[in-house]
Amino acid sequence: MDNDYWTYAQSKNGEYPEHTSRGGKWLIFVSAYNLPTVWRKVKTAVEEGRLGGMAKAATKKLNSHSQNSDYKVICVYTYDWTDHQDVKRIREELRKVGIIRKISYKSDEDTERGIYRANSSEKISKYYE
Repeated sequence: MDNDYWTYAQSKNGEYPEHTSRGGKWLIFVSAYNLPTVWRKVKTAVEEGRLGGMAKAATKKLNSHSQNSDYKVICVYTYDWTDHQDVKRIREELRKVGIIRKISYKSDEDTERGIYRANSSEKISKYYE
C-alpha cells in the first residue's frame, strides 16, 4: 500500500493489538540516499511480525511538511505509548535490524495536535533511546 508521500508495511505474521488512541511511533531519520536500504530492513521485520503492526517510510517525493529534503523519516508504530514493555520491545527489535543510534518516540496524539519539534518548545519525545 503506497501513496505519493508514503510507502507502507503491515505485519503478515503473528498477532498485534489494534492501534489505540494512545498509539505512537518510533521516528527514524535517515538520509534520502540510505532510505531504501534501511526501509527494506524495517519493512521485512514488520512483515515478519517483529515490529508491531505497521510502519511507513517517506518517499523521495518532495513533501511541503518536510524540514529537510536530504533526510526522510521512517515511522514504526506501536498500539499504545503507555505500554512501556511493548514500546521497549520494538525499540530492541529496531536495534537488531541496525537502528543503533538514539531515536525519538512520539505519540500520535501530539502529531494530531500539530506538535512538532521544529515548532514547539515542549518536549515531545515520550521516549528517546
